[in-house]
Amino acid sequence: MLRFVRRSHSAVDSYFERMLVREDEALRASRSIGASKGFPQHEVSPLQGSFLKLLAETAGAKRILEIGTLAGYSTIWFARVEGIERVVTLELEPERAAVARENLARASLDHLVDCRVGPALDSLQAMTEEDPFDFVFIDADKQNNPAYLTHALRLAAPGSLILADNVVRDGAVVDDASDDPRVRGVRDMATIVANEPTLDATALQTVGKKGWDGFMLMRVK
Repeated sequence: MLRFVRRSHSAVDSYFERMLVREDEALRASRSIGASKGFPQHEVSPLQGSFLKLLAETAGAKRILEIGTLAGYSTIWFARVEGIERVVTLELEPERAAVARENLARASLDHLVDCRVGPALDSLQAMTEEDPFDFVFIDADKQNNPAYLTHALRLAAPGSLILADNVVRDGAVVDDASDDPRVRGVRDMATIVANEPTLDATALQTVGKKGWDGFMLMRVK
């Protein structure tokens, strides 16, 4: 007799997290403290955090730029990349930045991270003498994705990777009539990428604890 087992995307995520992800107390605290303070639960999942770390390590990233810090969960993953020299992370809200700094200090990684507070576009505009970044993670307000990508290209170098998160938006990305500024931001970014000869790019859908979404991965030629 066939045995039918009820399955779910979250259950699959939980299985692979138990089997593959080494989420220690510092990472768990980053998630739980952010939740206790009422921060939006927009941080990447443990599997996604591990994926980002592995991707950055595969690319040999020494300098990483993160647009959108929140409580510092993904920042901790980036700061643990083998061979990392510097992570610059941008956060709008002072309270969130303060919590992120505490979480990074708890993980003994604060010496590797420069957390800059204020509107990300202002912080990016002020970055005129930075060494190029090897990896850029775009995970902030989606309506500004086109501008974030423009700055990422300016701050990257040939061979750098740029990853933009949350580009599927429960499938709404295909709605060319959408008036949701977040959807418009993703679509406008995709148009830039499609017409940018210095970029190779792809996009992958994801499903799991974070719902139906996905990311766009770009490599500077």
